[in-house]
This record gives sequence, C-alpha cells and structure tokens, in this order.
Amino acid sequence: MNEIKQTIEAFFQLKLQDLVQLKDAREWFDRFITLLDQGKARAAEKIDGTWQVNGWVKKGILVGFRLGELEEMKLNGFPFYDKGTYPIKDIQLQDNVRIVPGGTSIRKGCFVATGVILMPPCYVNVGAYVDEGTMLDSHSLVGSCAQIGKNCHISAAAQIGGVLEPINANPVIIEDNVIVGGNCGIYEGVRIEANAILASGVILTSSTRVFDLVHQKVIGDKNSSVVIPKNAVVVPGSRPATGSFAEKNQIHLYTPVIVKYRDEKSDAKTALEEALRKI
Repeated sequence: MNEIKQTIEAFFQLKLQDLVQLKDAREWFDRFITLLDQGKARAAEKIDGTWQVNGWVKKGILVGFRLGELEEMKLNGFPFYDKGTYPIKDIQLQDNVRIVPGGTSIRKGCFVATGVILMPPCYVNVGAYVDEGTMLDSHSLVGSCAQIGKNCHISAAAQIGGVLEPINANPVIIEDNVIVGGNCGIYEGVRIEANAILASGVILTSSTRVFDLVHQKVIGDKNSSVVIPKNAVVVPGSRPATGSFAEKNQIHLYTPVIVKYRDEKSDAKTALEEALRKI
C-alpha cells in the first residue's frame, strides 16, 4: 500500500506529457484502482474515532482521468464512451450484491460491499464506498469519494454529492444505520452520524444552518461544521427572512430542523412518524 501511495503521489506531480510516456504508469494505476475496488483504499476512513481524508486516493483517481483516453465500450451490446481507465465495475454472483435490472451503473474504482441492494436506476461513481447491507433506491446517486456505512437506506432520488478537488476537502460521509429520505440532497462534505434519520426533502450543504430544537442550538454556524448528530431526526423547516421587505412580504427561508432524537431501541420509521406528527 505504501509503495502504491508514494508512486501515485509522484505521478500526480508530473505534467501530462511526462505521465503518459511512463511505460509502467497504467500498470501502477491498475494496481491502485484494484485497491479501491476491494475497499482496501478509501478516500476517507475513521481512525481512532476520527474521520480522516486520504488525499492520495483522490490524486490517484485524478491520475486515472489523465491517463485514460476516450474509448468505446459495450455493456450487453450497448455502446458507451468513457475514459478507458474507468469501465463499468465487474460484479460477479459471488460478490453477493443484488443489482435489479433497469439502468443502474457502477463505475470501476468504487467499493460495493456484500449484501448491498441496488434498485434501478442508480449510479455509484469512482472512489465511493458503500458498506454492507445498504440499499440504494431508484434514481439515487452516490458521488465520487462519498462514504456510506452499513445498513443505510438511501431512498429514491436522494443525491449524495461527490468531491475530488480540492484534494483535502472532506467527502460526504454517512455513517451506519442512517435513513436518507426521498429527494434529499447531501453535499459538500456534510457528515451524518450513525442512526440519524433525514425526512424526505432535506437538503444539506457546507453552508447550511441546522436548527436543533431539542438542544436549542445551531449546527453549522461560523464556528462549527455541518455534522448531523447521532440519532437525530431531521425534517425540512423554514425560518423568517430578515429585513423590512422580507417581513412585509412574509418571506421565509428553507432550513433543516432537528425535531427529536431517536431512542436507541426505537424503530426508525416509528421515530420519524412520531416526530412529524408533533410538527
């Protein structure tokens, strides 16, 4: 692993014309992308309880785009055109990943663990990590380098944003047992901690302010990043815009609101229904 890391770091510093002239560059890249495919290399990982970004992994992905040339490839007889370094991921029966037919695409260089369920059509991009037992529902997207934990449910049309640059930028991280409701959007390095629930339509970015009604505080203000706490139940809400014009016209702005926290033993669906009934 260290040898591949050092080689990728060196390749990243080269100019394109120098990189493509290296006889062994593609061989080293293939070794790198195999590590991604197997989940042995990750764009971010939790070490001693803290999430850390592995910038060299993003560099390796970018090196792959520079090395690759546009090629015609075929899937079940249908042609598509992409960088030759990033074909469709090869999934076999023994991988125990359930892929329902109907337009789903998984790019080589992502990790999809055993027991994952993919409903059509969904898309998993290079560098993403999807852990055991997670379900990606129809029209969901898992962007480059996004990290999704075990036993999550990413509902229909939910968008999990990706990031390659800047190199040290945090990817979106969704920890274990999280439910992301339909039409949610999670972008720009937001982290969702374990067992949280996002009701349908919740949008979270790096600049979003989240109002915690339970603890009476604001998450994502100038002094903190956007991290949805463990067991939080988040729903779409609104707050009044400031200024005389906004007040005169009764203008409100969207804001996500934490309305309760799940009990460790509570059923996720019941917790969400109870929270919504109280609004």
